[in-house]
Amino acid sequence: MQFIVQQILNALQLGSVYALIALGYTMVYGILRMINFAHGDIFMVSTYIGFFSASFLLGRLLHLPGVIIFVLTLLVAMLGTAFLAVFIERVAYKPLRQAPRISAVITALGIGLVLENTTLATIGPEPRILPQVIPVVNFSIGGVAISTIQIVILIISAIVMFILDTIVRKTMTGMAMRAISFDKTVVPLMGVPVDRIISITFALGSSMAAVGGILYGIAYMIDPYMGIRIGWWAFISAVVGGIGNIRGAMVGGYILGFVEIFVAAFLPSTYRDFVAFALLLILLVFKPTGILGMPVVQQKV
Repeated sequence: MQFIVQQILNALQLGSVYALIALGYTMVYGILRMINFAHGDIFMVSTYIGFFSASFLLGRLLHLPGVIIFVLTLLVAMLGTAFLAVFIERVAYKPLRQAPRISAVITALGIGLVLENTTLATIGPEPRILPQVIPVVNFSIGGVAISTIQIVILIISAIVMFILDTIVRKTMTGMAMRAISFDKTVVPLMGVPVDRIISITFALGSSMAAVGGILYGIAYMIDPYMGIRIGWWAFISAVVGGIGNIRGAMVGGYILGFVEIFVAAFLPSTYRDFVAFALLLILLVFKPTGILGMPVVQQKV
């Protein structure tokens, strides 16, 4: 029993990261009907922004508490990736809004390669460890081990996802996002600044990826290739939960976290990707819109 509880805890930790990254996929798809395949590499870039920010702050003679450095690192990573995502949207995606969707998809794949290879060329391929800004203390509760890192990941993930859900559901900006996702041709006639709302959507989605990146970085190794694998798992999470649905992305992230941890716990780890993609295929056969996704109805003119 203790083993099962331990795996549930590990799954919640990993699922929180997947859910945060999946939010970026689902928000961009919800508003533009576009899969931003560069999102995984934006997540990767956020971890390096966090790495250098934390290293810089620890290298200064400021003697700041680790918690303050962690918060500053998180904020810098969120701002840095938000600016990067908005820049990419304005330069690469905005000119293609009226082009066939395949053009935007190819562009997103190209941007992902540019980010990945730029990181490889400038920083190098060797894995790195985010500076330890949070003291690691292990507790044992009923034989189940839990560390301060896991507690931080679970609490911050829950807070950030609650804030994003509130923004989307209860603010004017969130209302504008939902209106654009419903019909972006009519919404401008009502005075909604579509370009600004799309930029805010990219900024918010990338900020969520940055939070996931920093939380991933304090628990695991980071490297320039992490955007591919983690990005794909987050994308699967968004599809499983119902891409375009905020809460669906959260649910999908935790489902994929449980799949990965429990497959690795009871089966050879090489089965992990097989089970994940099999789950995706089975789900798409019986519920193409995902668990919480709704079918998009297109009216014939």
